[in-house]
Amino acid sequence: MGEILEIPSAEIINYLSTNKEAVLVDVRTKEEWETIGKPNGEALGISTFFISYQIGKERVLNKNFDKEFSNLNISPSKTILFICRSGIRSLHAAEVVNRLGYETVNISGGFEGSAASGDAGWKENGLPCT
Repeated sequence: MGEILEIPSAEIINYLSTNKEAVLVDVRTKEEWETIGKPNGEALGISTFFISYQIGKERVLNKNFDKEFSNLNISPSKTILFICRSGIRSLHAAEVVNRLGYETVNISGGFEGSAASGDAGWKENGLPCT
């Protein structure tokens, strides 16, 4: 469809104030959700979904990612915000879903922050977590 917009976590609340038709998809592993925590998009007024782009400690590519995403039955009118640990996996996931016809946005600092981009993560920015 087009270029993937990248937004640091610090700008998510501002972004959502003008983009009400968004959902959040966390593409980290089950192990990460259980040990590090999860973003709570519902507290910001958006639905939150969890699908691993890579599976297990070895982080093997989830060959069913596009199918699992499609099974969520998210309306193509929604903008999909993707998040992972630091913004790399989520960018790849955003590219896959963008090719399915969705507008996608990558949260560049991820959940824990990115030394490469200098973006603080979702948690560090005080965004809601479970």
